[in-house]
Amino acid sequence: MARITRKELKTDKFALEVEHGLTFFEQHQKEITRYGGIVLVVAAVVFGIRLYLGHQHTVRETALAKAILVQETGVGPAVQGASATFPTQQVKEEAAVKAFSDVKKSYAGHDEGEIAEYYLGAIRADQGNLGEAEKSFQEVAQKGDEKYASLAKLSLGQVYFAEGKPDQAEKILRELIAHPTIFVSAEQAQIALARGLLPSKPAESRKILDGLRNRPGTVGQVALTLYSELPPQ
Repeated sequence: MARITRKELKTDKFALEVEHGLTFFEQHQKEITRYGGIVLVVAAVVFGIRLYLGHQHTVRETALAKAILVQETGVGPAVQGASATFPTQQVKEEAAVKAFSDVKKSYAGHDEGEIAEYYLGAIRADQGNLGEAEKSFQEVAQKGDEKYASLAKLSLGQVYFAEGKPDQAEKILRELIAHPTIFVSAEQAQIALARGLLPSKPAESRKILDGLRNRPGTVGQVALTLYSELPPQ
């Protein structure tokens, strides 16, 4: 079974540039520090309650940001004057799993907790543990905010293809095509579907790519690359 990397499960950086031009966190960093702000629309709410809620939101944001920083830290020998690194990939993954697990445990029911679960799914897939990755992405797809749920569904579709569940993969990706979000465009979902169908349904993959390969920019580039992998008619 092909090993799916974290990069691919964050919707494949190249394909993600279809509309956003950057990875999920880079593109939406501002939203990550703003989402979910709890507003109690009650005229009599006292300043102290507002201050407390605002503080809790800041705590959640900070915890998630620290976990993401662990995940984005490099691996290799420490160099004086350079950013901190982990000695091995295994050590890094263990630290990242702990960091995201702590966020998930502390802030279950909040967006931060679901985003942490999404990253846990990506790490598990990167380790080749597709079964656990599937569970993580399913949770976010079912419980997360629409934006984050769409990212989980895109990753889940790729996991289904890798697990030999093409029907489930096709169903979830076609749902994304029909219902895109600001984090997952219809074109991204089409690219993922075309890539997944290429080995088993090349004719269907060709049909999808025919509608994309003449698009300007990254959409057309990705579609042309996949088109070149199709078997001759």
